[in-house]
Amino acid sequence: MNILKPVAIAAALAASLLLTACDKTPDPAAAAAAAKAAPAPVTIDAIKAETTGFTVGSPMSVRTVYVFFDAQCPHCAALWNSAKPLKSQTKFVWIPVGVINKASTTQGATILSSKDPSATMEENETSILSKQGGISAGSGIDDMVAKVGKNTELFNKFGFESIPTVVALHAQTGLLVKKEGSMPTPELANFLGLAQPAQ
Repeated sequence: MNILKPVAIAAALAASLLLTACDKTPDPAAAAAAAKAAPAPVTIDAIKAETTGFTVGSPMSVRTVYVFFDAQCPHCAALWNSAKPLKSQTKFVWIPVGVINKASTTQGATILSSKDPSATMEENETSILSKQGGISAGSGIDDMVAKVGKNTELFNKFGFESIPTVVALHAQTGLLVKKEGSMPTPELANFLGLAQPAQ
């Protein structure tokens, strides 16, 4: 199950409101504003240039996997755990976005601001999975709040609808692959073209 972006929920609500108002001619300007712009093409170069994240895994790996996540998302926490057995084969860049609620942004910024983002992420994801709400927001994180905002802008610009969203170059084919939603480790390894980890 994926967590839908508030934008998608708002679009569905707007569509239902239009259906209840079929007897009126919609305002053309409002209709144009409500129409969703065509999403931008997803590229690794844009992700590298326009996002801020933290790296986990083999720092010398030529393979990089980009993961857009929301610090309030239990499915992102599940993917965090699924990715752990694959860290020796690739590096994961975890990119926080704020799509669920206000805490999404402040928790994501707190993770980015941490001296050890991986440990802070582990603490947050463990808390989310145990339904404890995640870490407390840190202080002095305004710069990182702005960076999470920029990450979210690119996430929306790409037209992604749910989190987590994984983007990478397939290890075997070199082709761009992208998938929204969490996956268990074997499925994630297959999706990325990596070897199945030893049990």
